[in-house]
Amino acid sequence: MSQDIISLLKENVIQGRKTVDSEGIDETLTGTPGVIELTQSAIDNKIPADVIIGQGLTAGMTVVGEKFASKEYFIPDMLASAEAVGAAMELLKPVLEASNVESAGKFVIATVKGDMHDIGKNIVAILLRGAGYEVTDMGVDVPEDEIVKIVKEEKPDFLGLSALLTTTMIEMGVVIKALSENGLRNSVKVLIGGAAVSEEFAGEIGADAYCSDGFHAIRVLDSFQKAKA
Repeated sequence: MSQDIISLLKENVIQGRKTVDSEGIDETLTGTPGVIELTQSAIDNKIPADVIIGQGLTAGMTVVGEKFASKEYFIPDMLASAEAVGAAMELLKPVLEASNVESAGKFVIATVKGDMHDIGKNIVAILLRGAGYEVTDMGVDVPEDEIVKIVKEEKPDFLGLSALLTTTMIEMGVVIKALSENGLRNSVKVLIGGAAVSEEFAGEIGADAYCSDGFHAIRVLDSFQKAKA
């Protein structure tokens, strides 16, 4: 019974089916439980949160990532799956708090000053929550002083900076410089992403990594965790 729920949960993440009313990729599933209903069923059946996340949500998003990389899936498909996982993580929040499941780390994410784009950032935030990270999403158009303040207060392990425009990508360097001036640069790993930036640019401004998308970000974080261990 429990394994059936988890298998269905994984499949519905792959299908991008948030609720019973969602069509998903396979329209024949319409009218059957979606990710929200299956997550609640898993909780009701006392399936451990780490199993729900690891074998259901994260496993499903791993397949979505593979399909996105092979161009079988496009951004709307990935976004549908990511939103379904985000909704499931909201349901799981009190369960995680009660069961004291160990966090993978604290992650602060923001779109830099002058840039109002947030779809990519939002997908990354959802994927990171699904991978077990505590995520603080600061939103869009965030100036460097606010980012420095939250790094100082929350002491995150990682900071993600996003920019879609070539005119705003320079703000990433401004943030990193501000972190250094405030004695915070060595306390946090800085990851940058967005259409405007590249691995070369990450090196130029002193970022720790460039991530092409949310799935790449998780792989980078995994490599950081292994290096730390």
